[in-house]
Amino acid sequence: MYILYRIIRYTPIYFIRKNIGRQRANEVIAVLTAIALFCCSALPARAEEETAEQLKLYAQAAVLMDADSGRILYGKNEEDILPMASTTKIMTCILALEYGNPEEIVEVSAYATSMPKVKLYVRQGEKYRLKDLLYSLMLESHNDSAVVIAEAVGGSVEGFATMMNQKARDIGCYDTYFITPNGLDAVVNDNGKIHSTTAGDLARIMAYCVTDSAAKEEFLEITRTLSYDFTDADGKRSFHCNNHNAFLGMMKEALSGKTGFTNNAGYCYVGAIESEGRIFTVALLACGWPNNRNYKWSDMKQLVAYGMERYRYRDIYEQREFEDIPVANGVDNASGKPFAAAYVPVRVDDRGETDLSFLLCETDRIEVKTQVARTLQAPVAENTEIGTVCYYLNGEMIRRYPVVTTQTVKERSYKYVATYLLYRFLPGTT
Repeated sequence: MYILYRIIRYTPIYFIRKNIGRQRANEVIAVLTAIALFCCSALPARAEEETAEQLKLYAQAAVLMDADSGRILYGKNEEDILPMASTTKIMTCILALEYGNPEEIVEVSAYATSMPKVKLYVRQGEKYRLKDLLYSLMLESHNDSAVVIAEAVGGSVEGFATMMNQKARDIGCYDTYFITPNGLDAVVNDNGKIHSTTAGDLARIMAYCVTDSAAKEEFLEITRTLSYDFTDADGKRSFHCNNHNAFLGMMKEALSGKTGFTNNAGYCYVGAIESEGRIFTVALLACGWPNNRNYKWSDMKQLVAYGMERYRYRDIYEQREFEDIPVANGVDNASGKPFAAAYVPVRVDDRGETDLSFLLCETDRIEVKTQVARTLQAPVAENTEIGTVCYYLNGEMIRRYPVVTTQTVKERSYKYVATYLLYRFLPGTT
């Protein structure tokens, strides 16, 4: 920028002074200087300034999300569709908790026993309590347990995958496609779709699991458990599970999480963090391959620090009051006189919300825009929407409140006028 300024400022000096004289040249140079400064001020910031907020992450795709609003606070290739390995199991777990019975005794199929390791090594015909298998699923990431759960809750792996995809759409994850309940790499031959998601969708699924699901407490209880022991239903075999989510021991704010790895997906991770009333979710996809399994923890710490240092809740609610709106051809409610000017009071229908808190950083811009009708035409019913109050965060609408009427205003019809005059001027009329 400085170099451009000097070029514009000084290059013409010699030629100007030579042709029009020193005094006149100084005046022209002053004008050129002003132009140079204006042009330079409009230039983009230096590359160092532009990338000051960029984090050096190993993951090919990553997201830091505000779990409460679903807003992406930091993203890197957040819309890239990639395989997600065993992070899939957070969806398997939450669906089993929502639609299954944790105390149900379920039976192992031959297909479940055919799963590759990591596995519990269940045997065909054995029976287990569904809840025990959920601990096996989330702590040790056993692939065979995932299939037993899917067949019990969805009737089949295909049926359960349909449930998974429907739930993904229900919570706004439109770039996710589930084929397996355990996250093993898979492809549907007839349409070419692969078992995949995006960092944005994966962070949103975790946000649903820890904040919105009716089974969130059960989900958190399972995923925060450090170790768990159980037996099969007949008590013949005993099992011990350890939680492989090492991040639980790295940061006291860690709330939940799930690791994942396949040859195609690389190391993946999805986690949730709670600090000072804030819940962040983080998703990392393709975060290195062997021998780089710890890259995900480095990325996780960077993203968590980014969120915790920059974002705080701020109440952005603004109390709005409006003057009464004139109603053309309406009857004044106060007097009932047909020829008096009619007005109707209005209010913001905020559904009792007097606190509108959002997780914001210093550079976030909040705008409140109001649109209200100037006049209305009778008749007007109570609670008729006649305007809006909209809140915008960085240009995107985040909340919309209707402005509604608080009274009914009758129409000044011929019948109303005649009736009014009849009662008003004819003695004895009732």
